[in-house]
Amino acid sequence: MFLYEPPPDVGLDILYEDDCLLIVNKPSGLLSVPGRGDDKQDCMISRVQSTHPSALIVHRLDMSTSGILVLALDKVTHRELSQQFQERKVSKQYIAIVAGKPELNEGLIDKSMICDWPNRPKQIIDDEQGKQAQTGYKVLEHFTQDNTSRLLLTPITGRTHQLRLHCQFIGHPIVGDQLYADSKTKKMAKRLLLHSANISFEHPKTHEGINIACPSPF
Repeated sequence: MFLYEPPPDVGLDILYEDDCLLIVNKPSGLLSVPGRGDDKQDCMISRVQSTHPSALIVHRLDMSTSGILVLALDKVTHRELSQQFQERKVSKQYIAIVAGKPELNEGLIDKSMICDWPNRPKQIIDDEQGKQAQTGYKVLEHFTQDNTSRLLLTPITGRTHQLRLHCQFIGHPIVGDQLYADSKTKKMAKRLLLHSANISFEHPKTHEGINIACPSPF
């Protein structure tokens, strides 16, 4: 059991809003949806519904991850957006600070994943029984003072903890990752340095392209 200490509710950081869509910047440390127990009911969807009662969650971000979260304001929009996510028609990009520097400046991590059931919610690499998981990465910057790198991560699939596990698998865990990083890398930041920075998809009603950016806070 972890101690859930969500950040203070200072109001919604709205990135985009119209009559059927709401896109917000979720802070690190806040659950996307309620967890088990009365102490885990404060979450992004409950905060959104306090001002937008019809809001429905379309996808999720890990509690420790910050950035772009898309919500539907009616059931038709929710169904159509959910289908776009399911059919991988939504493009997402994340910024991460990782330990060390990958040998290649860019590449594709293609390693299947499965839940480590006795240690859930942790995931593990399993090429035989796991589901396909692919992540593109590009090194944007290397910081020599603490030997870390800023990566642009592009998930092709959307598995639980995919970016975190894939970075750890290539030997460059995300700074502040309490589940997958080594003890030194865990202590390098007070939060997980992973941020959903960009999302692109087709507007479910106008069918125009929507592209939303949310600059990384680190």
